Amino acid sequence: MSIDLISKYKCFNGQVGFYSHFSSSCNVQMRFAVYEPSQASYEPVPVLYFLSGLTCTEENFMVKAGAQRFAAKYGLMLVVPDTSPRNTGIVGEDDEWDFGTGAGFYVDATAQPWASHYQMYSYVVHELPAAIAENFPANLDRQGIFGHSMGGHGALICAMRNQEQYKSVSAFAPIAAPMRSSWGQKAFSRYLGADQESWRAYDASELIKQVGYHSPILIDQGTTDKFLAEQLFVEVFEQACQEVNQPLNLRYQEGYDHSYYFISSFIEDHIRHHAIALLQSTPVDSNYQL
Repeated sequence: MSIDLISKYKCFNGQVGFYSHFSSSCNVQMRFAVYEPSQASYEPVPVLYFLSGLTCTEENFMVKAGAQRFAAKYGLMLVVPDTSPRNTGIVGEDDEWDFGTGAGFYVDATAQPWASHYQMYSYVVHELPAAIAENFPANLDRQGIFGHSMGGHGALICAMRNQEQYKSVSAFAPIAAPMRSSWGQKAFSRYLGADQESWRAYDASELIKQVGYHSPILIDQGTTDKFLAEQLFVEVFEQACQEVNQPLNLRYQEGYDHSYYFISSFIEDHIRHHAIALLQSTPVDSNYQL
């Protein structure tokens, strides 16, 4: 699978690169970012995917989260896709900030006109890992996934539906019960159609009761997040986990909001959470002991 380098930067003895390629899933040019730690220069390394939230691109996390320092320490490759197809020509895709461009919701659309391009679930789970495997020194036997807000929703549903593929999962302020959220209802009704039974496959609070997850799930949630009560519904996910005895570490962080200041404050804990599951005997880079 051919990819094109857009730009590359040295970072903590590794490198951050921004790339584009034609996606057969989304039938359009897609972009993604990759952080390769120094360990990748001599052996394949585990891969940790981050799914971003509404309006974000592949750049936000790489620029704002401060994750590279900890990925360097543990020898993890970070992969960040864009949040939707762009410039598809679909009428109205740029009209609303919470739907269409920048708001793919990590589903495979079945309703037209969105089905022709908005196949973000297949892109994240299948096509992007294939591109990473072909073009980077990645160990795809060791993959984890996490995300923020819409991306937290995406990480949870991708992990639960592909438990052999993803060895670990975590989330920052996820849209944890999108069938109850106006964001989720808008996206699902337009991408998936009116039959709400089809929505359940993309709702973490429904999925956890159906299939569970093989490992503890970590979620951080800010207490002053303005979206907490009406859009995120992390308490619904917590209750669903309790019903099926799913291990969940839900941490309410006092005074934190929905921003990247929040993410950067707790990113080390999330990288460590995934490193425990992914590293096993992989050596830590002693240059970045923290």
